[in-house]
Amino acid sequence: MGRAAALTGVWLFCGTVGASGQAALPELLPLPSGGVAHLHETLSDRPGPGLIYRFRFVQDGFEVTEGGFDAVMSDLQYLCDSYAVPRLPSVGPQPDQVVISLAGAKTVFGEPTPGVAQVFEAFRVENGVCIWEEF
Repeated sequence: MGRAAALTGVWLFCGTVGASGQAALPELLPLPSGGVAHLHETLSDRPGPGLIYRFRFVQDGFEVTEGGFDAVMSDLQYLCDSYAVPRLPSVGPQPDQVVISLAGAKTVFGEPTPGVAQVFEAFRVENGVCIWEEF
């Protein structure tokens, strides 16, 4: 391994650790509903109809309440427009869909997790705006 590669590896490692030597805290994202979420993971390698980017968020204690569909949709739309779209690649293949999910705790993708509320919706992106694709 050359010196540049070693230095790059050190820089990348330092970029994920705070000054105290502990892992950096996740970016907290205030939601229109009043909650706060953070990114759990981004996936783009799962099977699906075309290229799909999945942005999986966690809001500690998230629950879906009766009549709360509008608030949840507002949060998902906000996360898609303000978080996901700016992070999509500017060159190369563009996704056919962006899927935004919100859960009450971290979960493993594709595995049922009883007792953890989870919602997800698919969007297509046109001119930098997420458009909900109702299933």
